[in-house]
Amino acid sequence: MKINESWLDEVKWDENGLVPAIAQDLETGRVMMFAWMNRESLLLSIKEQRAIYWSRSRQKLWRKGEESGHVQRLHELRLDCDGDVVLLVIEQIGGIACHTGRESCFFRKLDDQGSGRSPMRC
Repeated sequence: MKINESWLDEVKWDENGLVPAIAQDLETGRVMMFAWMNRESLLLSIKEQRAIYWSRSRQKLWRKGEESGHVQRLHELRLDCDGDVVLLVIEQIGGIACHTGRESCFFRKLDDQGSGRSPMRC
């Protein structure tokens, strides 16, 4: 993936210099997780071909998988029509994206009674 910094200029960063980022699995199309990126993390993600996010709680760059080994290899990067959301099409190494040990962070499903219980397959 070639670095085109003018593409980064099209991103509509929020007041904190961040943009929402969605990681989607290359093979299944499943949404794996949501995180935040700043300009540096987005640029480094392109350079290193892996997902690098901005941790708001730790106030530092977060290389996905640096501790767990569950790296997200970057295959494609997209910007939505408004320029305010980034989509990372990734290969999830190890099959786990969520810090809870699940494949995806989106494991809770709203049921008919309005509760957010976990589906049985998780």
